[in-house]
Amino acid sequence: MWQSPNDVVLISDPRVVSVPVQECGEPLTDVRGRLRVDTRMADDDGAYAHLRSGLLDRLEKAEGLLPDGYHLLIVEGYRPIATQRRIFDGYRAELEAAFPDMSPDESYIAASRYVSPVEVAPHTAGAAVDLTLCAPNGTEYDMGTQVNDNPEQSDGACYTAAPTISDDARAHRKLLAAALEPVGLVNYPTEWWHWSYGDRYWAMATRTSYALYGPI
Repeated sequence: MWQSPNDVVLISDPRVVSVPVQECGEPLTDVRGRLRVDTRMADDDGAYAHLRSGLLDRLEKAEGLLPDGYHLLIVEGYRPIATQRRIFDGYRAELEAAFPDMSPDESYIAASRYVSPVEVAPHTAGAAVDLTLCAPNGTEYDMGTQVNDNPEQSDGACYTAAPTISDDARAHRKLLAAALEPVGLVNYPTEWWHWSYGDRYWAMATRTSYALYGPI
């Protein structure tokens, strides 16, 4: 069922921010050589291709749940705090320029539809992965939008349950969810490509009393 933007719990919500973290100490692990990795978000240090080891193990299990002809394609995992802050502040500034009547609180909340505030960002914990589906030859399947298309660019089609996407794209999103949900990952409903495990949003969504991974 389609969730309107007003029905989605955003990552800036106090219910997410208030979740405590009990850091488990799992290391960051390189995804390359274990799953298919795209380089569009590559950084010089290779941070984008690293995830917490427990999350990577779950993604490998999810890969095995996909039908023949489908593979996970990892786009971005760990994101250093400075990078996260730059992306969030930049997008927030774009919104404030486009909508000058926005208050600071409103722009903060609106920006969190697309980029997590630094203090709760699951990418900075190595707990989130941006990914899509591809064929054996690397061709990406139609998912309705490109990875990282924001709500303005996509006219809301980036929302996982958006009603405006094609039947093929909807089927592919459901296929992705059918592989990731059984291994414990949760989706951020404003971004079909963003899935996480062990972070504060995951804890809120699964009613777990604390997050396993904090910022690195």
